[in-house]
Amino acid sequence: MFKNALVYRILEWERPALAEIEERLDRARFVACGATQLESVGWVEPRGEKHAALVESIGGHLMLRLASERRAVPASAVKDRLNEQLDRVEAQTGRRPKGKQAKEIKEEVVHELLPRAFPKRGSTFVWVDADAARVVVGAASLKKADSLSTALVEALGGGIRLELVQTRSSPAVAMSRWLKEKEAPAGFSIDRECELKQPDSDKAAVKYSRHTLDIDEVAEHIEQGKLPTQLAMTWADRVSFVLTDTMGIKKLKLLDVVLEGEKSKDDKGFDADVALTTGEYAPLIVALIEALDGQPEAGEIPGAALPPVEERLAA
Repeated sequence: MFKNALVYRILEWERPALAEIEERLDRARFVACGATQLESVGWVEPRGEKHAALVESIGGHLMLRLASERRAVPASAVKDRLNEQLDRVEAQTGRRPKGKQAKEIKEEVVHELLPRAFPKRGSTFVWVDADAARVVVGAASLKKADSLSTALVEALGGGIRLELVQTRSSPAVAMSRWLKEKEAPAGFSIDRECELKQPDSDKAAVKYSRHTLDIDEVAEHIEQGKLPTQLAMTWADRVSFVLTDTMGIKKLKLLDVVLEGEKSKDDKGFDADVALTTGEYAPLIVALIEALDGQPEAGEIPGAALPPVEERLAA
């Protein structure tokens, strides 16, 4: 249900009744792209069943699903057709279109080719945990999550205000400390995947894949100024994931100890999946925030309560 996650904090929300949320979602229901429409976005049934509810409330958790469809015309097809049009105009007028005129012809070409393009559809789950004042978006890209959160604010109503969860210690600083000290935070273990980048114009990068990270070489890269942008970890031997420097959680995976326990239960289907997902990922998120020194208090600047990165890495 969630392979990736970005976590938002609910700053303010007068939660409407479930029926009102359903009505708001219905007004923005997904409709497939028209023949000449580039993109369409809207809400669909989380259960994947036609005519089911657009918002599901299970165990106090709200589940929504935003679908998007986009017609992508291959760049090569646009280029070939555009050159044909430019050649035709040049033959007729003796001048090859440039600048604004060429751009307008290109737009006409894209519009002409759109009906022939196959639409590509995808969807993103949204989990609203009102009791924890938290929203989890099933995306790894901040750009994608931000556009989705805009649609979410409109759909949920009640004056909801969201912000990405921030922590006192930035993920890059914390991951640097864990790697340099060769010790994961309590309840976590460090796995065998990592990416480090130099935060300057050179953008020098080092990637480790299926490689032990408990080596001096990794600490030396950090001493030289590289910072981790991704680090594979496991929480409580139950969930594996990759933490990013933007507080994204990627490659979420429930481990065998969790899945084997579920196989023995008779309850299957969507409700069981939601219960399993929320039951495992909610404490993971809490533990991860705690490992990053918690959320700052009102007026406190994230990271301000900690020593500068140079001092922390030198300690």
